Amino acid sequence: MASTTTSDPEHHHTFSSIGKAGKSSGEIEGMDVPLINGRRQSENYSVVAAILPFLFPAFGGLLYGYDIGATSSATINIKSLTSSGVSWYDLSSVQVGLITSGSLYGALIGSILAFNIADFLGRRRELMVSAASYIIGALVTTLAPGFAIMVIGRFIYGVGIGLAMHAAPMYIAETAACQIRGRLISLKEFFIVLGMVLGYVVGSLLVDVNAGWRYMYATAVPFAVVMGIGMWWLPASPRWILLRAIQGKGDMQDLREYAIYCLRRLRGEAINNSASQEVQEILVELSYISEENEATLGEMFQGKCLKALTVGGGLVLFQQITGQPSVLYYAASIFQTAGFSAASDATRASILLGLLKLVMTGVAVMVVDKLGRRPLLLGGVSGIVVALFLMGSFYTYLGNVPAVAVVALLLYVGCYQISFGPIGWLMISEIFPLRLRGRGLSIAVLINFGANALVAFAFSPLQDLLGAGAVFFIFGGIAVLALVFIFFIVPETKGLTLEEIEAKLL
Repeated sequence: MASTTTSDPEHHHTFSSIGKAGKSSGEIEGMDVPLINGRRQSENYSVVAAILPFLFPAFGGLLYGYDIGATSSATINIKSLTSSGVSWYDLSSVQVGLITSGSLYGALIGSILAFNIADFLGRRRELMVSAASYIIGALVTTLAPGFAIMVIGRFIYGVGIGLAMHAAPMYIAETAACQIRGRLISLKEFFIVLGMVLGYVVGSLLVDVNAGWRYMYATAVPFAVVMGIGMWWLPASPRWILLRAIQGKGDMQDLREYAIYCLRRLRGEAINNSASQEVQEILVELSYISEENEATLGEMFQGKCLKALTVGGGLVLFQQITGQPSVLYYAASIFQTAGFSAASDATRASILLGLLKLVMTGVAVMVVDKLGRRPLLLGGVSGIVVALFLMGSFYTYLGNVPAVAVVALLLYVGCYQISFGPIGWLMISEIFPLRLRGRGLSIAVLINFGANALVAFAFSPLQDLLGAGAVFFIFGGIAVLALVFIFFIVPETKGLTLEEIEAKLL
């Protein structure tokens, strides 16, 4: 799994044709045409060796998902007179909003930090800092003596989320062989959902326990420790090492040898004989596309990167403002309103929601490279529109039919997991030009968490002000706009190499 290799073979093939013909071979004959002499090179890799370089970064996503699942139950437990275990249990809707969205405000700061420090730290060390933030944040939240300290702990945990969701897809993409890159990036979403299910399960077991919310947040600590140790053990991304070599930030020969060593560790014995050749090809590519020039802030909003930001930023924005944070963070509360009166019943119903997400994410992973991105987005978001209007109807007209709310929730979750869920993250990993990918991805992640925090925080106050029905109708209207955006703006990237995406679609 090597970043460098991830897209490498694709990179050098396309660059050769661009240099000679002014465009990629994919533009000449079609989207999936081999790039050199009618033959596409494949990368050597070991499936066993590929597991850990995917698994440890994916733990960053699992801990993000766990926070979502656990918080849905923690907010019920902490407001309980009998189960909160604290004297400050009588929280206002704004205070509950701060607890649920506190980690997302931290994620915003993490995303901003990533813009400036990611290329300096590298993907591996950024993930190590993320793991440390997870550990500190979870411990502060768990041991919080009061509301203010709890929110600070949630904020620190959120910084870990922001760094992890920026660095994890980049590390996986830059260390995976091109044959399995797309599937592994999509599988990261599976780990987010797995974390949600774990959070729902832990929450259902502890929601009626005295001070159960403390144990819910403490459960994240061992997973974060494993992530930190794992990232310390893994090597750096070979592509990041070579980028530093090209940019004159170290001795070229020393960094080249280190990149070969890292590539061999990441790919296993299968690459022992070809690692040196692959690294040399990457160096040639990086030199060809002038990677020695670092990206500036101004470049992020010009030309190809502006187009990529429009597509990627638009997708992750609509991913959030169509109500996703509200459905997830308030899932247990919604089930309570729908007729599951006991807190434990509501949280167990949320577990079913999480299991459905797991299944549907698995479906998306299996078919995304066959059906393409646009069909899944258009079909899934259409289902989201129906689900949101059903939800609004339940809270407005059909309050005596709780099955409507349950069906709408299940439909929403299922459709989200075959569309916005995995494909939003996949496309922001694909769409940005190589030299601007790190900073472009940080902007997209910033948009994602900014919208997520806003929706999660505003849902309770808006629900009090307008009523839940009106809020879900508003989300439904926004989902219709998302359909229009996808239909007219979002391109199809199925079958295209990263270089062909840049040459053909941007």
